[in-house]
Amino acid sequence: MNPGTSTTNFRSARDQLLALRSDHAGASAAFVWPDVGASFNWAVDWFDVIATGNDKTALWIVEEDGRELKVSFDEMATRSDQVATWLVQHGVAKGDHVMLMLGNQVELWETMLAIMKVGAVILPTSTVLGTHDLADRVLRAGVQHVIANDVDTAKFDGVDGAFSRICVGTPAEGWTSYADSTSAEPTKVGVAVASTDPSLIYFTSGTTSKPKMVVHSQVSYPVGHLSTMYWLGLRPGDVHLAISSPGWGKHAWSCFFSPWIAEATVFIYNYSKFDPAALADQLHRAGVTTFCAPPTVWRMLIQADVGAKPASLREILSAGEPLNPEVISQIQRAWGLTIRDGYGQTETTAIVGNVPGSVLKAGSMGLPLPGVAVVLVDPITGALAEEGEICLDLTSIAVNLMSGYHGDTRRSAEVLRDGYFHTGDVANRDDNGYLTFIGRTDDIFKSSDYKVSPFEVESVLIEHPAVMEAAVVPAPDDTRLNIAKAYVALAAGWEPNAETALAVLRHARNGLPPYMRVRRVEFFELPKTNSGKIRRVELRARENEAAAANERLADEWRDDQFPELKKRS
Repeated sequence: MNPGTSTTNFRSARDQLLALRSDHAGASAAFVWPDVGASFNWAVDWFDVIATGNDKTALWIVEEDGRELKVSFDEMATRSDQVATWLVQHGVAKGDHVMLMLGNQVELWETMLAIMKVGAVILPTSTVLGTHDLADRVLRAGVQHVIANDVDTAKFDGVDGAFSRICVGTPAEGWTSYADSTSAEPTKVGVAVASTDPSLIYFTSGTTSKPKMVVHSQVSYPVGHLSTMYWLGLRPGDVHLAISSPGWGKHAWSCFFSPWIAEATVFIYNYSKFDPAALADQLHRAGVTTFCAPPTVWRMLIQADVGAKPASLREILSAGEPLNPEVISQIQRAWGLTIRDGYGQTETTAIVGNVPGSVLKAGSMGLPLPGVAVVLVDPITGALAEEGEICLDLTSIAVNLMSGYHGDTRRSAEVLRDGYFHTGDVANRDDNGYLTFIGRTDDIFKSSDYKVSPFEVESVLIEHPAVMEAAVVPAPDDTRLNIAKAYVALAAGWEPNAETALAVLRHARNGLPPYMRVRRVEFFELPKTNSGKIRRVELRARENEAAAANERLADEWRDDQFPELKKRS
């Protein structure tokens, strides 16, 4: 296969980042987003080019019971051609919206490539969703085809819409069997698409409102994830494990685009219940070189004995939510490796990160990545500042940014205003340009006229051994306007009693200034989105309702209950 100019330019940009992988300053100065032309189909113009005749492992899936599957790049290219041919025969056409509701199974990767080859639009969807959520998404997104596992087909019985239905697994009544695709001729299907055409629509996690539908073009994720590859530190031949569920943007970041841009192996370990020892065994056995996990997994790992560093492990990373410094230090002591934090959103690829070989600042999420123009904007004045909302400067080329929100011009205009893309997150920048996350613009609150960052308070709380996870929200207070209330998920071995409450409150008193001090604590199962992010909006509403009714929540502990903490400050 002879690559065209778009492929050549894409490869040159990738190779430049690989050569400068430990030189952040050099990469930032030299890197320019590649010109892939007016038409670019990543599945054909990149994946097929690197995959044809390549017998190296593209995908390696290990099940909890020990079963495993390895698929070479060449096999994946051929199989996705076969699926693409079959999808066209069954009415999937360029521009069609295809809801993909699959787990971490080989069919997920082959259908994603196939749908891209057809020029249709992928709508990755979590398997945990129920009929109500699916009905909303099918309607709002204008879904024309659904591909789902047999165990999930019944969820669509109550979903209205004239969409075709394709079932993976045991055939279901009214559904076309995906297994029939194996009889199709694997012809080359490469539909010409404009670089600006939609490629994916991701639903956001909905931490504060109904999930938005993020539209990515044929370049914003496929080309934009060059920045993510750089942050991850991926190299050709790596074995990359990222713990992420299909249906969320991070899965495309670390389990699809970035590894295959780097020509690395995507390694998947499927389990029904998280087992730190079993995960560590897989890191050792598979020779995993790069490992990315959300903060929740890292917290669970430090609660267990993580053992010796896996021999091949070179890079460890975290994303999804800010990672507390205490977690980073404990893993550093155990493995001699530093977890590198990174930042981005479903609407973007990775835009800020600590990259391989860089000097790390405790608590910081790093520097803007090559090709990304990050500014901090004062949310009140709109002026550039050293502390403010994280924004992308749209006067620079922003390849790795969404096209907008599907069917929602108002929200699109709201975040793409005044020449910036507004993330809704607040950070500060030090003299060396390092950015430190403070919180969501709607999470930060005032107490006694001081600004309180829930993340900063949570970072102190998580240092106490009783605290597995914490969510800090404002509790209305007549004197201070608001006080910090901590909802705490307890670590194993701790009881939700007065003794534990006193220990947590005392720890907060010793580690925080008076205006940020936690004055109430409640042991609570934290409400989360389907993607695992804490819904602080529910906790804030709970506090506001209790305050409006002048009621004290029955299960909370307050600092004024304890004589040891009576001294006010």
